[in-house]
Amino acid sequence: MKVIVVGCGRLGSDLAGRLSECSHEVVVIDTTKDAFKTLPADFRGRTVVGDAMDQDVLHRAGIETADAMAVVTTSDNLNAVVGKIAKSIYKVKNVVVRNYDPRSRALLETFDLQMVSSTIWGAQRLEEMLYHSELTTVFSAGNGEVEVYEVGVSEEWAGRKLGEMLLPGSVLVSLTRAGKASIPTAETVLAHGDVVHLAATLEGIQAVRKCLSRSGKAQEGA
Repeated sequence: MKVIVVGCGRLGSDLAGRLSECSHEVVVIDTTKDAFKTLPADFRGRTVVGDAMDQDVLHRAGIETADAMAVVTTSDNLNAVVGKIAKSIYKVKNVVVRNYDPRSRALLETFDLQMVSSTIWGAQRLEEMLYHSELTTVFSAGNGEVEVYEVGVSEEWAGRKLGEMLLPGSVLVSLTRAGKASIPTAETVLAHGDVVHLAATLEGIQAVRKCLSRSGKAQEGA
């Protein structure tokens, strides 16, 4: 796969290095030559100095034959424009842009671009890690709007129906018991040690957390 990476900061250089290590054909664009010093010593791709909004720079990077482009500068405006140019004019099949400032997210959404918001995603991961340890994120879709969570069934929940755990904003994925996974129903009776996987929005998993917390407190007061 031929990939163009626009922006050679910490994120761009690490991404380019990973792609190169996987034997992809990588071209990195940055406005300053010194930026390329952050690339791994074993980087096997090409570098192009220049402004990615300049068509000549894009041509030198080989955008006409690119399979994908990642635009990861710290300027959301630049990321939006370059991403739109690559997608609309040069018909690059897979264009992903970085959202640096969460306040600019709406702009990137207007341009109908795939985006990764490291700030929003990171803040959400940190928030989740500060909550109950029985809930673990195992898969994140988009920028974390929907995620799959692993829930360990405690002694307090043993004997209760799975449906009690399913609240608005959450959907059952699977249940694993004694190492065997299945797709249960809301009527399935839980056992201590079961592992439940739920897909949920942030609001949905917050409701599940509150439900689990109330159950634990009720048991303590019994």
